[in-house]
Amino acid sequence: MQPTPSPVKLRALENGIEVFQPTSLRGADIAARLSAVESDALIVAAYGLILPPAVLGVARQGAINIHASLLPRWRGAAPIQRALLAGDRETGVSIMQMDQGLDTGPVFLQRRIPIQATDDFGTLHDQLAELGADALLEVLTAVAGGQAKAQPQAEDGITYARKIEKSETNVQWQQSAEQIERAVRAFRPAPGASARLSGEAIKIWRARMVEGTGQPGALLDFSQVLRVACGAGALVIDEVQPAGGRRMGARDFLRGHPLKPSDRFE
Repeated sequence: MQPTPSPVKLRALENGIEVFQPTSLRGADIAARLSAVESDALIVAAYGLILPPAVLGVARQGAINIHASLLPRWRGAAPIQRALLAGDRETGVSIMQMDQGLDTGPVFLQRRIPIQATDDFGTLHDQLAELGADALLEVLTAVAGGQAKAQPQAEDGITYARKIEKSETNVQWQQSAEQIERAVRAFRPAPGASARLSGEAIKIWRARMVEGTGQPGALLDFSQVLRVACGAGALVIDEVQPAGGRRMGARDFLRGHPLKPSDRFE
C-alpha cells in the first residue's frame, strides 16, 4: 500500500537522469521547463491525456507516441481491451506524430501481430510493449537521419477505445458464451470479470466455450466442473476467485463450496 516507482523511473535514477513528475502538463512554467531541456523528441507512452499545444512543440521533432493499436482503429484509452472485446483477429502498435487530437496524428510505422485464442490483456500488453519499443527505436533512427515520413491516417475504419468502466466488468449472462469468454480475457489479469453466484461475489479468471442451452446464468453442471448457460451456448469456468479468497481451479472451488440445483449466476 505504498507508492512504487516504475521501472523507467528506477532506471533513470540509477543512471543519474532527472525525473520530473508534474501532476499536470498545463501551465506556462511546465512548458518552459520542458523546453529548457532542448530535447530532440518528446516520447509519450500510455500517458492517457491529451498533451496541451505548448507541450507538443517543446522538442525539435515534436511529440512521438507509441499507441497499442493499428490506427485509426481503436484510438483512445483502452485499445488492447477493446480489441479483445470486439474479437479482433489482429492488433499491433502505431508510432505516430502527435497533434492536438485524440490519436489522430500521422503514423510513421505500424507493426502487426495476430491475436491468439489464448491471449488476454496481460499477454498482449507485454507483446505490444516489446514490439513498440523496437518500432520506436527504428523510427527514432529514421528521424535522426532525416528519413522519417509520417503518413496521414485513413479516413475510414476509425473506432474509439473508450476507457473501461467498472460496470463493464460485470458478466452479462444474456450475452453469448463467445462474448463472455472474450470479456474474461480482456479483463485478465486486471481487474477481472465479476459475477455473483447466488448472491456471493466471485471473479471469473478463466473460461471456455462449450455447447449447452438453458436460462442465462443457470448451472448446467456443477459436479466436477462449473458449466453455465449463456444467452447463446455455455461456458465452462476453469478458474475463479471467491470474495476475500485466492484464485483457484473450479474443482477446488466446488470442493469447498457445495452447490445445489437452485444456485445460479446472476
